[in-house]
Amino acid sequence: MTDQRFQEAVERYGDMVFRLAYSYLKNRADAEDVMQESLLKLYVEPRDFLSEDHEKHWLLRVAANECKKLLRSPWRRRTDSLDEAAEAAAFDQPVQTEMFRQVMALPPKYRAAVYLHYYEGYSVKEIGELLGAKVSTVQTWLMRARGQLKMKLKEAEA
Repeated sequence: MTDQRFQEAVERYGDMVFRLAYSYLKNRADAEDVMQESLLKLYVEPRDFLSEDHEKHWLLRVAANECKKLLRSPWRRRTDSLDEAAEAAAFDQPVQTEMFRQVMALPPKYRAAVYLHYYEGYSVKEIGELLGAKVSTVQTWLMRARGQLKMKLKEAEA
C-alpha cells in the first residue's frame, strides 16, 4: 500500500475504527491502541482489496478481533478500570447523555452490535460477519440490548 493510499484510508476509516474499539473497550487509550494496530495491519497487508467496502469490512473485522484479544488479556482481567468521566462525550441534551451512558453500560458484544447497527448502518448479516457470529446471535444481541436499554431508561425517568 502506498503512503498516499494509506493516508486516505486513515482519514476515511480512522474515526470509525476508533468508535468501534471504544464501544468494545470503554477506554480511550485502549481504543486508540486498537485503532493504531488495525491501521498498521492494513498498511502491511500485501493484497489489494476488491473495493472500498471490502477494505472497510476487512478493517472492521481486524479491529473487532483486536478488541477481543485485548479483552482476553490476563493484564486486563487483573486490573480495575477507572471510569473515564472526564473524557465522556458531551451532548447538548441530557437525554442524549443518558442514552450514551446506558449504551456504554451494556456488555461489550451488545455495545458493538448496537454501534455497528445504529451508528454505522450495518445490517444484521454484515454485523455477524464482522463479529464472527451467526445472524440469529446478532439479532438476539440487538433484541437484548434494546430490552436492557428500554428498562434502564424507564428506571432513569422514574
